[in-house]
Amino acid sequence: QVHLVESGGGLVQAGGSLRLSCAASGSIASIAAMGWYRQAPGKQRDMVATISRGGDTNYAESVKGRFTISRDNAKNTVHLQMNSLKPEDTADYYCNANLRQTWRESSRSYWGQGTQVTVSS
Repeated sequence: QVHLVESGGGLVQAGGSLRLSCAASGSIASIAAMGWYRQAPGKQRDMVATISRGGDTNYAESVKGRFTISRDNAKNTVHLQMNSLKPEDTADYYCNANLRQTWRESSRSYWGQGTQVTVSS
């Protein structure tokens, strides 16, 4: 069994910063890509940032220059540093990991339960 647990969400004023963290635990052989996605009320879930095992990153245009994704492969964690936050960044943020539980299995996508980020104007 695999668990992804997010932390670090909360309420912040526009222009402020938050740091989200996600820890993967359980029976894990290897984690490939990890990432953060967000879903605002009434909208679809969209990619915010992803990072490969080797550290290659990809960002949504709306967060480039403001958000930074990082990971620690030894600890199975991924982080999202969010600076210069805007009210439009308000959403539930979800951690995602593509991982395999054993070396004989193919990678599967796992999701955390989400953490709420609210940016007030």
